[in-house]
Order: sequence, then C-alpha cells, then structure tokens
Amino acid sequence: MKATRRLDELGQSLWINGISRDLLNSGTFKHYIDQWSVSGLTSNVRLFSDVIKNSSAYDAAICRKLREDKMGEDLIYDLLLEDHCHAADLLRPIYDKSDGVNGWVSLEVSPLLTRDAECTLDAAKDLYARVRRPNIFIKIPGTDEGLLAVEEAIFAGVPVNVTLLFSHEQFLASTEAFLRGIERRIADGLGADVGSVATMVVSRWDAAVMDRVPDAMQNKLGVAVARRTYKACCDLLSSSRWQRACDAGVRPQRLLWAATETVVSGTPQDFYIKALAAPLTVSAMSECTLKAVAVGKEIDAVLPADGGDCEAVLARFAEAGIDVDALGAELQERETASAVTTWIDLLSAVASKSAALVQVQW
Repeated sequence: MKATRRLDELGQSLWINGISRDLLNSGTFKHYIDQWSVSGLTSNVRLFSDVIKNSSAYDAAICRKLREDKMGEDLIYDLLLEDHCHAADLLRPIYDKSDGVNGWVSLEVSPLLTRDAECTLDAAKDLYARVRRPNIFIKIPGTDEGLLAVEEAIFAGVPVNVTLLFSHEQFLASTEAFLRGIERRIADGLGADVGSVATMVVSRWDAAVMDRVPDAMQNKLGVAVARRTYKACCDLLSSSRWQRACDAGVRPQRLLWAATETVVSGTPQDFYIKALAAPLTVSAMSECTLKAVAVGKEIDAVLPADGGDCEAVLARFAEAGIDVDALGAELQERETASAVTTWIDLLSAVASKSAALVQVQW
C-alpha cells in the first residue's frame, strides 16, 4: 500500500503547499487527488512570487487585470482568488463526500495587517465573502493580535487556518481563540460547525539549532515539539469543555503540520511526513515531498497520544543550552517578519512584471 494511501486511511489529510495556475490547469493536481490521496491545498506566497517572476503563467491574467485598472494588492488578490476558487471547485466533491472534513483550500490575509486585529478581521470577512465557497480557510497568524481576529472571525462564521504556531502553548492559545468564538456562537443560537485548523511549523526548529547541537541531536527538536503539541491536542479533545462543544456540533480544530521539508543534509525527504503520521491531523508538503512519500516505504508508526519520549528529548535540548520556550517565541516573531518581507517581495514582483507587460502590450 502506498504511504499516501496509508496516511489517508489513518485519518491524516494530505495537502499540497503551494497553489499555481499550471498545477491546477495541467491536470496535475487532479492526478494527485485521484492517485495520491491529496485532499487540500494551501497558498505559498514565496512560490507564487517565484512563478510571477520566472514564468509567463500569469502574464495573460495580469494583462487583463491591468486593463481593469487593477494594481498592487488588488491585482494580487484577484489572481489568488481565481486560483483558490478553481482549487476549491476541484476539491468540492471531497468536501461534500467527507461532510466537510477534507477538501479545503487555504488563502491568507495580507501579512501587512498582522499587527492590526481589526483590519485583519475585516480582510478575512471580505475574502471569505468574495470566494463564495464553503471549503476555503482564511489564514490568520497566531500572534497576539491575530488571535483576537481569529475569535471574531470564527464568531462571524469564517473558517480559519491559524498559522505561524511553533509551540504547544501557541497551539493552545489558538484553540482557546477558536473555542471562544464557537462558544459565543452557541450562546447566540448560531451554528457551531465552523471549520478550523491550527498550523504548526516543524522544520524551522531543527534549522534553528543545527549549528548548536551535536549530530546525534539533529532532526530531534521539531518532532519532539510536535509530539508535545499533539499530546496537548489529544488531552484537549478529551476534556469536558470540548465534549460540550462537540455535543453542540463543533468540529475539532485539527493540527496541521507545515514546513515539512527537511533542512539537515542527508535526511530522507519524507522524514517529517513519516515522523508526524497521526489521525485527525493535516500534513502539508511540497510537490517534491509528496512524490517522495508516494514512492517511499509504508508508514509503520504513528504519533503517540501521550507524547512518547518528547519530554525526555526536550530535556536533553535544555541541557544543551536550548531554551525551547524562548526559541518558540523567537521563531514566531522571526517568521512573522519574514512573511511581511515575502509579501513585499511579491508586490515588487507583480509591479515589475506589470511594467514589463505594459511595455510589450502597449
């Protein structure tokens, strides 16, 4: 049995990290759905920017938008919304068949709004209204300001992918925001079935410490943090608070493993995917990683609900001088800033491509 099929049967959803027009139009994504159990997509701004810069895939669409006097973020979101709606339509049969468990597409709010909860909320509502599909998550970062917007978005009925989470504390904070929004809906007599995932970034941990720990400790930290977080998730789902919410019709906020590409030289490409196999989770990966998983060995272990040896592993990192709590906060700050830089790079890429196309077309 293919490892992708095994993960699907285990109850883990497989998503592609990165939406592109070529992926959707070529039939490649449909092949991934049919043959490799892929059931979701999430946007990747860096990859999208690279495609704008280095290919002609969006040239015709950009020209159309320029004729409509679109530019900057307006133009970018027109392009993104076209792709995300197309992907959502391709995934809609999976969404319907699974009763909303699978078949999701994930679109992010502009990172330039990260520190403004009110503007983030307004943008999330606007994007969800524009897509007019039930199977699209709006990505909101799990920063302090972002979590304020998460609660309000959930209360407003907007499905949310809480991003940029690096620790079990940050995960629990995202779940608290989700639950507050859901409980407010229940109290007001509104439906409790608003979808959400919480995105845990994994490989950045190992990248951050690879030059600070011996070889025997390489590729250990990210998985240990993930195991600790998975235990927190399992504990939470068995709590009386969650049971009350489930009785009202709420779906669990699933953990989504992101940044699953390996960072330590010589590590098998499917390392994180195999290490993070677990029911009721989502695993997002690049196309290259998906191909490695599809041809790799079958999954032979799943994440332990009790966290396994995660605390012992984390204790060894503490002995090596790694302050895991401080590093988790630092990583969130760093990646939040990086998201802003990447978005500005995308704006620049679109502006440059637009100027080049204007010269050619007009």
